[in-house]
Amino acid sequence: MSSLKEALGAGELTDKKSGLYRALVAEFLGTLLLNFFGCGSVVTGNVVAISLAFGLTVAAAIQGIGHVSGGHVNPAVTFGLMVIGKVPIIRGLLYVLLQCVGAIAGSGILRALSPDRMETALGVVSLSPGVTPVQGFGIEFFLAFVLVLVVCGACDAAKPESKGIAPLIIGLSVSIGHIVGVPRTGAGMNPARSFGSAVVMSSFNDHWVYWVGPILGGMAAGLIYAFVIGPAKETENSNRAYTAAATDEKELQSLTAKKKGNPA
Repeated sequence: MSSLKEALGAGELTDKKSGLYRALVAEFLGTLLLNFFGCGSVVTGNVVAISLAFGLTVAAAIQGIGHVSGGHVNPAVTFGLMVIGKVPIIRGLLYVLLQCVGAIAGSGILRALSPDRMETALGVVSLSPGVTPVQGFGIEFFLAFVLVLVVCGACDAAKPESKGIAPLIIGLSVSIGHIVGVPRTGAGMNPARSFGSAVVMSSFNDHWVYWVGPILGGMAAGLIYAFVIGPAKETENSNRAYTAAATDEKELQSLTAKKKGNPA
C-alpha cells in the first residue's frame, strides 16, 4: 500500500517541501515560452530556422526551470519518465495539465501580438499532403522516442559529466526531430505545444496523432532505456574516473622524477 502511495505521490499535494506548486508554475512558464518563440518562428518558412528556434527554446527553458521542475515542457517527456517511476503519477498529470495551459497562453499571446496576415503561420501542425494519419502517427512516435531517449541518457544520475550540457543536447534532439518532422507532420513532437496552437486557432484536424504518437513514443523510450539498454552504473563511472586519475598521478610522478634528475 505504501508503494502505491509513493507511486501516486499524493503526499506532495500537502507537503510544502516537495516544491510541487513551484514546479507547476515552472512547467507553465516553460511551455508558454516554447509556444511563443517556437511557433513564432514558423512565419519564416525555413525548416532549419524553425528547428533551431524550437531546439534552442527548449534548451533555454530547461536551463531556466530545470532545477525547479526538471524542465519537461512536454507531456511525452513527462509520461516517459512517469512510466518508469521517475515522476509520481499525480505530479506527472498535473505537469501535463499546466503544460497544456502554458502552451495555450503562449500561442494566445503570440496571436495577439501578430498581425492578421500571419495567422496562417502561427504553428498549427497538420499532416502534409499525401501523409496518412498512420504515417503521421509513426513520425510523431519516433520524434518523441529520440527525445525521451536523449533525456534519459543526458539526465542519468550516474553520468554527472553530462549534467552541464544536458539542456543543449536535449535541445539539439528537438531540432533534429523538427528537421525530419516539419516537412511531414509539422513536427508536433509535443502534445501540449500542438494543443496550444490548435486551441488558439480552432484547428483540430487529425489531432489524435499529435497526442497518441508522442506519448507512446516517449513511454517506449523510457522503458527501453530503463529495462533494455540499462542506465549507467556508478561503478562503471568510478572505474573510468579511477583509471584517469591513476594515469595522471603516474605522469606527475614521472615529471617530478625527471626534474630531480632521476629518469623514471
